[in-house]
Amino acid sequence: MNHDSTDSKLKRVAFVGNYSPRQCGIATFTTDLCEAIATQYPQKTCIALPVNDIEIGYDYPSRVRFELTEKDVDSYRRAADFLNISNVDLVSLQHEYGIFGGIAGSHILVLLRELRMPIVTTLHTILCDPDPDQKRVLKEIAALSDRLVVMSKRGAEFLNGVYSVPPEKIDLIPHGIPDVPFADPSFYKDLFGVEGKTVLLSFGLLSASKGFENVIAAMPAILAQHPNVVYLVLGATHPQVLLNEGEAYRLSLQWLAQEKGVDGQVIFYNSFISLEKLVEFISAADIYITPYLNEAQITSGTLAYALGAGKAVISTPYWYAEEMLAEGRGVLVPFRDSAALADHVINLLDNESERHAMRKRAYVFGREMIWPHVAKRYMESFESARAKRRHFTHPGFAVKPLDKRPGELPPLKLDHLHHMTDGTGILQHAIFTVPNYREGYTVDDNARALMVSALMEALGNKEALELGSRYLAFIWYAFNTANGRFRNFMDYQRHWLEEVGSDDSHGRTLWALGTVLGRSNVAALHSMAGWVFEQALPPILETTSPRAWAFAIMGIQEYLHRFSGDSRANHVREELSERLLMLYQSHNSDEWRWYEDRLTYCNAALPHAVLLCGHAMSNPSMTEAGLESLSWLANLQHSDRRYYVPIGSNGFYPQGGKRAIFDQQPVEAQTMISACLAAYQITLDDRWRKEARRVFEWFLGHNSLDLPVYDPTTGGCRDGLHPDRVNENQGAESTLAFLQALLELRLAETFIALEDQS
Repeated sequence: MNHDSTDSKLKRVAFVGNYSPRQCGIATFTTDLCEAIATQYPQKTCIALPVNDIEIGYDYPSRVRFELTEKDVDSYRRAADFLNISNVDLVSLQHEYGIFGGIAGSHILVLLRELRMPIVTTLHTILCDPDPDQKRVLKEIAALSDRLVVMSKRGAEFLNGVYSVPPEKIDLIPHGIPDVPFADPSFYKDLFGVEGKTVLLSFGLLSASKGFENVIAAMPAILAQHPNVVYLVLGATHPQVLLNEGEAYRLSLQWLAQEKGVDGQVIFYNSFISLEKLVEFISAADIYITPYLNEAQITSGTLAYALGAGKAVISTPYWYAEEMLAEGRGVLVPFRDSAALADHVINLLDNESERHAMRKRAYVFGREMIWPHVAKRYMESFESARAKRRHFTHPGFAVKPLDKRPGELPPLKLDHLHHMTDGTGILQHAIFTVPNYREGYTVDDNARALMVSALMEALGNKEALELGSRYLAFIWYAFNTANGRFRNFMDYQRHWLEEVGSDDSHGRTLWALGTVLGRSNVAALHSMAGWVFEQALPPILETTSPRAWAFAIMGIQEYLHRFSGDSRANHVREELSERLLMLYQSHNSDEWRWYEDRLTYCNAALPHAVLLCGHAMSNPSMTEAGLESLSWLANLQHSDRRYYVPIGSNGFYPQGGKRAIFDQQPVEAQTMISACLAAYQITLDDRWRKEARRVFEWFLGHNSLDLPVYDPTTGGCRDGLHPDRVNENQGAESTLAFLQALLELRLAETFIALEDQS
């Protein structure tokens, strides 16, 4: 049943903490909580951001959208940026000191300090006698959180008394448990070969703090009275214990069982099992035992599971057990006292009516702990946090300084860009310098314009925000939520002329959005761009245009500069780059080092994308293919007089056929400049910097007609070269191609200056 009777404001929740299939209690809890809320509130979107303790990470489900690296503090900053631009309404943090990097897990503070949405933190460990670092970290987490969730009354008392957290900020919500029936254990025993036996059960990830040796030590006395008893020890060794100590603890338990002569009655199940199988094990148990050795345990998922299943429970008196097993819901025995443990097991087995009464009290108590009820309580906490959050303006990302202003390039002149832009967006065409309303708008050109505005911002231009907001608004409106694609053509009356635009327009728009998300420091743009980017990214895999793939890769690469942990973006980049590499390998020859059987438009985008991926993914085959094909293209586009001659659009250049020289388009020069600058930044080979400058001179008149394409009086760019003349129209594509090339060269000059200083 859906309990989503709360208001519609809270749409998207992010869960930060370990996540399945990682094997630990926090991972299990975070996964269960996330799935419970997703199930109870299907209109809300739940995403997860787990912390990886191993370099290769884990095979996470699709709900995982970004991965942190435990000891890499920068990954916490990137995660904060990701959350801030992903339209997340609230963050649910699962806190345990040991899962985060830094002193006392302090790396998590780096993430929390940067978040702009409410935070509800669930505390899995609350120490009554913390060391100074532990106390400092938890107090700051409490200050940064809007609500704090604890699972026991004692936890709330510690928060107030030790950490000075006001009681009204604390929510007491029980540990969630699966909803299982109150069943006869005999029904399940044959599943594990213990039919006819009396079953004692302990489960959890094995470590020396579990105290299972005390149950084994009690077994001889128990068997003397009840020879039909078996003790099941269920669970794999804790991964961190396995890494540092191997199976020493498990072996010590097995040796102890042999020494006590009970090895035939102690059964070890060395595996990390599914929830379904765990429920079957618990259901088969007659008595559940938690013999833990550490009093300072504020919660226990294993105890909660057993209690909620209506098991007779015997436990040592750690804090959580004292609270959960009060009022006759279980039995407490002293720490490390195997004799007392044996006495209480025997007493429960001798008194069946008492044992069943205890089971019933436990089961009734546990009804409020099943996940549907717990999910509802968490949602109430989330809504409370959101309602009470103070409104404030969060400081934006740090502005990138630009100290060196190159003098050799033309000045940035935006007159024609403004002239072509109205309240809707940038118009597609011009007649000479006058906007041509008849031709309307395209998402292609507004995506180009959005990229230009992001580059302007990186150079400190104050007009970037106003322009970028307008172009981004057009892109938002162009996105068709029904099919996940962008519409491309719009007439001047603002009527869309199609429901699905071209593959290339989709890829180019992803490029623009990725550039905003990766480069822009304007927080106002991030949420809108992040939402559209996330929705539009998967459909690019369904396209068939290699150039669309290349444009999308460049956008993903820009995006990953800031959000490198986004697993979906990494997957899409990998898939598209492999497609391009396969194209190159299938078409490449000594005479034709290319990805297709013809050269057409925006040619340099293909080696550009492959080169970026080869470098970012440490793939030498891709890097080599990118450099090889870009070098071949550069040599092909040299004239005898050493000026740049792009592939003409009037026929292009089929393999084995005649190459077209005209018409020459500004967008070809721009894509070549972008690719050469990327090659220079990756290789530091000065050849590529010089090649980029040589291509740029095409705009200024060093070309086949010795005529300038750039118009310094308007800041616009003419629409290319015909065989006998310049096309005097100054449309959006041409003007934006020039501006993008100019801005990228200016940014490259900054890069070169920094390299020279280093």
